[in-house]
Amino acid sequence: MSNQIFPPITPGIRVCLTGKSSVEIANYFALEPVPLEEADVALFIVSAVEGIDSPSQELWQSARELYIPSLVLITEITNGEIDFDDMSAIAGRLLDPLLTPYLVLHDDSGFPMALIDLVTLGLSEYLDGKRLERDSDPEHKLLVFEFRKEHLEKIEEFGENSFIQGLSFPAIPFIPENNLGSYEIATYLNRLPGRG
Repeated sequence: MSNQIFPPITPGIRVCLTGKSSVEIANYFALEPVPLEEADVALFIVSAVEGIDSPSQELWQSARELYIPSLVLITEITNGEIDFDDMSAIAGRLLDPLLTPYLVLHDDSGFPMALIDLVTLGLSEYLDGKRLERDSDPEHKLLVFEFRKEHLEKIEEFGENSFIQGLSFPAIPFIPENNLGSYEIATYLNRLPGRG
């Protein structure tokens, strides 16, 4: 992808994808899907419109038994009915409790356009096909104070490498139209050791 705004995925990472639009998401990130038993990581795509299908829930249980690192990608959050936070909470009840390392900020029309990192409080704006990083505004820091406190407590409880160990499960918003979440997803995938 010529206008790619996320870092290249480490070569050799084997990814299992399940859920709505999994083929499109595999193509977006140039991933070659493999069965769960062969995977280094699993991506569970959860639509905020349609929720989680039964096959994905069953695959989730298998991934837990195998301790396969798992990311939950929350998609279709642009219609405004169910937002990222709501769908993360629903998915957390149907699967396992999820970590939300980023919160979504919206533009004046309500369209998701930025993510605030709950660890660094950095802001990633996804505008005009680009990703711009900057420090969050004072009102953003105030807005996310309680969320950040809760997130840092969960990181302390699970440990820094809990994602890689298959013990904690980040939920990341993903909107291919403006690339929101793509950099963050790629960053998580690149934490895993490649196979060359």
